[in-house]
Amino acid sequence: MGTVRLTTSEAIVRYLIAQRIEDDRTGEIVPLVPGVFAIFGHGNALGLGEALERHQGEIRTIRGQNEQGMALAAVAYAKAARRRQVMAVTTSIGPGALNTVTAAGVAMANRLPLLLLLGDTFQSRLPDPVLQQIEQFGAPSVTANDALRPLSRYWDRIVRPEQVLSSLPQAIGVLLDPADCGPVTLALPQDVQGQAYDFPESFFEPIVHRIRRPRPDPEEIAAAVEVLMSAQQPLIVAGGGVHYSLAERELTEFAHRFGIPVMETVAGKSSLTHDDPNLAGPIGVFGEQAGQSVAWEPDAVLAVGTRLQDFTTESATVFKNPDVQVISLNVGRFDALKRGALPVIGDARAALADLAEGLSDWTAPEAWLARARESMERQRATLDARQAETDTDRPTYAQVIGVVNEVATPEDYVVVSSGGLAGEIVMNWRSRAVATFDCEYGFSCMGYELSGTWGAAMERGTTHPGSTVYGLLGDGSFMMLPMDIYSGVLTGTSMTLLVCDNGGFNVIERLQLNNGAASFKTMLADDDHPTPPAIDFAAIATAMGAGGRRATGLAELETVLRETHGQPGVHVIAIDVAVHQWSEGGSFWQTGVPEVSDRETVDEARERLLEGLSHQRSLWRR
Repeated sequence: MGTVRLTTSEAIVRYLIAQRIEDDRTGEIVPLVPGVFAIFGHGNALGLGEALERHQGEIRTIRGQNEQGMALAAVAYAKAARRRQVMAVTTSIGPGALNTVTAAGVAMANRLPLLLLLGDTFQSRLPDPVLQQIEQFGAPSVTANDALRPLSRYWDRIVRPEQVLSSLPQAIGVLLDPADCGPVTLALPQDVQGQAYDFPESFFEPIVHRIRRPRPDPEEIAAAVEVLMSAQQPLIVAGGGVHYSLAERELTEFAHRFGIPVMETVAGKSSLTHDDPNLAGPIGVFGEQAGQSVAWEPDAVLAVGTRLQDFTTESATVFKNPDVQVISLNVGRFDALKRGALPVIGDARAALADLAEGLSDWTAPEAWLARARESMERQRATLDARQAETDTDRPTYAQVIGVVNEVATPEDYVVVSSGGLAGEIVMNWRSRAVATFDCEYGFSCMGYELSGTWGAAMERGTTHPGSTVYGLLGDGSFMMLPMDIYSGVLTGTSMTLLVCDNGGFNVIERLQLNNGAASFKTMLADDDHPTPPAIDFAAIATAMGAGGRRATGLAELETVLRETHGQPGVHVIAIDVAVHQWSEGGSFWQTGVPEVSDRETVDEARERLLEGLSHQRSLWRR
C-alpha cells in the first residue's frame, strides 16, 4: 500500500472530494460535498483555506458574509437536496466558530446534515492565550468549539493528523445516517491543520455512498397492521421524514389504496399536492378549524416520519379519542418511541410497502374518508374567502401568500421560518408539487428565511434550473441577516425575497395580547418610539446589488412577481401588510401564562390554559 505525505488540511479536502453519492432521485453519481461555505480568518485561512484554494476546481468554495448565515444556507441546501448532499462550513476560531451555534441548533432540531470544520486554538498551547481564545479557568483544553458539543451528533477535536483516518469516515457516516443525521463538528487546531503525515493513498480513493433504507421488524409491522385493520377512523400524519425518504409517491398510493385521509405537519407539507383527494389539511396548532374533527377523532393514527412536536400535537391534546392508538413509523428509534406510541422503526418508503402487504385487501370505512373530504372542502372554502377578502386597509398575509401562490409554478420552491408567516403559509399555501416547501419550524429560526433561501436557491439552481425560489419573511427576520442578499448577488444565485412589513415582531405581540398581557417591546412603534424611522428594505437591497422594489398593494405585487418570475438575479420586494388580521384556526398550544397576576385578562388566559391542559395526555397507547 502506497502512502502520500499531506497536511491535515490537505487530507481533509482530498477526502471530501473523494466522497460521492448515488442520488436516488435521479440515479446520478454526484459529489456528496459539492461545496464549502467559508469565512477565512486566523485559524483556518493558512491551513484549510490554502488546501481549498489548491483544489478549487474540484470542490467549490463559497465566501459568506456571516458565519451564522452561511451555516443556515448550508442547512437549507441539505434540506432542498433532501439530505442527499451536504455542504461544509469553515470558520476561524472564537467568534467565527461560535456564530455557527444557531445553525447547528437548526440542523439538530430538524435532523439535517451540516459539516462544521472550525478553526481552533493551538494544540501545543505554547503561544496561549492566542487571539480569540476564551481561556476557561481550570479546563485549559476547553475552547469556544466545545459550545458545539450538545449541538452535534458527532463532535471531535483533531489533535494529530492521523486521527482523520478514523474520524472522517465516522463523520460521513453520521451525515448520511437516516436515523442519526445531524450536525457534525470537527474542531481543527490551527497548528495541527498544517502538520503532515504519511497517509495511505487508498484513503483518498473515490467512494460512492447510498442512503440506507432499514426495514422494520416484521413483528412491529404485524402489530401495526392489527391496529389499522381494527380502526374505523384511521388517519395518516405525514411528517418531514416522508420527504427525506423520498416516499411521497408511496404515501399517496398507500392512502388511496386503503382509503385513509392524510394530514400534514409543518415539515411534511407538500407530501401530497393540494388537490389530492385524500389530503385532509394541516394538523396541529396551524390546523384549520374545519379540519379539527379529522384531527381530533381518529381511533388509529399512522404517524409517518414526524417528531410529534407540540405544534403537531397541539401540546399533546390533538388526539382526543380516548381509544386512539398512535403508530409511529420512523427511521429514528428516539422519535418512534415518543408518547408511548406503537413503534415501527424503519425507512418510511420500505415500511409503507411492508404495511401495504400486511393490510392486503383491507380498506378503511368509506364514510370516514367522505367526512375528511367534506372537511377539506370546507377548509378550501375558508382559504378562498380569506384570500378574496376586500375589507382590509393593508393586504393580509393570506392575501399576499395567495398572490405568490398564483404566480408560482409547480417547479418553484418556497422558504419560510419564523414569525407570523409560518402559520399563515402552512394554512394558506396550496402545494402544486411534492417537496417544494420548506418551513423551518423545528427551531423556528429568525434569519433562516433569507440565508436559507440563498442556500436552497443554490441547490435548486442545479437540480431545477429556471425555477424560482421564494423566500417569504417579515421585517424582523430581514433585519436579522440581511447580508445574505449580497451573498446571493456575489455568487450569482437567483432568488426572490418577499418582505412583509408589519412594523416589528408582530406575532409575538399577538402572543402577548392573546394571553392577556400588554403589547411590550415587540413592535417598533411603542411608548418610547411612537413614530420610529421607516425602513426602506428595497433601498437596502439595491445598495447590495439586488433588484429592490416596493409594492403598494396586491395588484402591484402580482405585477412585480410576474415581471421577476424566472428572471436571474436577486429580487427583493417589500410590501406593507395588515398588523392584526390573522388566519385563525382555534387550536390549543401550551404557553407560559402566569399562574397569578393583578391583570384580569391574564387570569382569564390562565383559565383558558387550564381548560386546554385538561385534555393533555402523557401517553396515547391504549
